[in-house]
Amino acid sequence: MINQVADNRFDISRGAQFNPKNKFLNSAYLREHNEAIDDWEAEKRDTEYIFDHSRTIVNKVTSPDVGMTFSLNPYQGCEHGCIYCYARNSHEYWGYSAGIDFESRIVVKKNAPSLLRKYFDNKNWQPTTIMLSGNTDCYQPIERKMKITRTLLEICLEYRNPVSILTKNALVLRDLDILQDLNKYDLVSVGTSITSTDEQLRRVMEPRTATYKARLKVLATLSANNIYTGLMNAPLIPGLNDMHMHDTLKAASDAGAKWAGYTVVRLNGALSGLFKDWLGKSFPDKANKVWNQISDCHGGKVNDSRFGNRIVGEGKFAEVIKAQFLLYCRKFNLNEEHKQLNTTLFRRVEDKQLKLF
Repeated sequence: MINQVADNRFDISRGAQFNPKNKFLNSAYLREHNEAIDDWEAEKRDTEYIFDHSRTIVNKVTSPDVGMTFSLNPYQGCEHGCIYCYARNSHEYWGYSAGIDFESRIVVKKNAPSLLRKYFDNKNWQPTTIMLSGNTDCYQPIERKMKITRTLLEICLEYRNPVSILTKNALVLRDLDILQDLNKYDLVSVGTSITSTDEQLRRVMEPRTATYKARLKVLATLSANNIYTGLMNAPLIPGLNDMHMHDTLKAASDAGAKWAGYTVVRLNGALSGLFKDWLGKSFPDKANKVWNQISDCHGGKVNDSRFGNRIVGEGKFAEVIKAQFLLYCRKFNLNEEHKQLNTTLFRRVEDKQLKLF
């Protein structure tokens, strides 16, 4: 049962409850020990959008732990507010905090489409799958108005470059028409992140995301349109949602998911303090047990940065999670087929023009 915190400083519409210090800033005006300050003005913050003109948009991914080579993020920061999100730390590079700032100060890259065209027109570009949402969700709420992600998909279709998507937002179904066109050429795969089947847990852990029911509908709709789709059951948090793995994978499989993946939560950088604060307020009766089990998955710490270990963890709890995941995937026929997206149809603007003559 989730603790309904009586403290009027607890904002249930946000994941993080305070702004930790940005490690790149020498000085900052912030609330460092929020539990000890009774007279701090703690008003709810409206979401602010900062429009940025970036110089680059496609990022080369060098980590061997993730299944992508290039990623593209039209937004930095994420209003979904998932308390465990590893992308929180990246918000510090923009001069903001990984806490409330991350989910309330959203950087919008308005020129992302023009930058992607420029990237594709570069003769050095070799067609490769680009992942949308490698860091933050490309279908977070502001996308409904900005439609940057939709435009990026249109450009991928125009150039015939493959693209993959991972999202927690059912807004992805708005672009079903483009996804269908991309799928005609085997240029797209779409996944959704589903951490549990417990809607009460979702509301406090992922406060501004689509419901689990809505995410299962995403899987069902994409599957009905023969679009390669699956889920990330991630992150798994020992003592909070790992016991929901069976029901989550079964529900996803029943909805049409073809593949599944998982990660074990790791709390690097500012994420450690943010998560511990949230855990103590949301689950005071089990906070210590959950924290200790997370530590057991990372060699006695809540974060392990070693490649190969940082994603799935190690030790007793990590091994149990891995064994259960493999068992349930076999039981529910997940990961039996792997689709390779098509890179042979790529074309540049001048290539299309030459074909007219």
